[in-house]
Amino acid sequence: MAAFRKYGTCFFEQYAKISLSEILGSSFVDLENRDRPDLQSPDRKSIGIEVTRAMEQNKEAAASLLKEMSGIRPRNDDEEDEMARIVENGYGFGLQEGRYIGIRELPYWSMALPLKRILQSKVSKAGNGFYGTFDRLGLYVFCKDDLTDEKVRKTLRYVMDLQKFQDIRYNRLYLSEVSNLYVCNLDDGLSPDSRIIRFPILPEQRSHFYLEALRLHI
Repeated sequence: MAAFRKYGTCFFEQYAKISLSEILGSSFVDLENRDRPDLQSPDRKSIGIEVTRAMEQNKEAAASLLKEMSGIRPRNDDEEDEMARIVENGYGFGLQEGRYIGIRELPYWSMALPLKRILQSKVSKAGNGFYGTFDRLGLYVFCKDDLTDEKVRKTLRYVMDLQKFQDIRYNRLYLSEVSNLYVCNLDDGLSPDSRIIRFPILPEQRSHFYLEALRLHI
């Protein structure tokens, strides 16, 4: 179980790096897998990003985690080959609109806390200096359940309220669900309407992100 958990964590950290670099640009390309926080720029100063996950701990969520990979229907031979690689290695998060999770990902998600509690924990650790100091400190959260614009706004406001009296604060909050990446700017002096940008993630992008993260850790 412990080996699965470590491997799954690295897989998601790589997915986070790939999605950020390809959606937001070259400043994320050279991020390295480290600890405290999980992704860091080579100079250990410019960018630091902690990667975590959140889901509801209830019967329905647990049942979803245990679903088989069946029902995934590739449209052509190339997609079938790609899907076979994913299934063979036990990865499937986000396939079929997020309803399927592979066996290697199960420990990673089964340890997750609901969104509010994981945010409390991560903000507190940042404020206590647990992740050190960076020019830009980010928090990347995988969300298994669908996000709405309203939920993202509430989450943004919640994080800003949590850290408003802290010397060390997150500058960015990245909320990732299957079809969207929400980039939230937590810096001071911005209007509410300018804080959130939603980037759709197309099916072909999802496939690329998964396969590239998988390639780096098999």
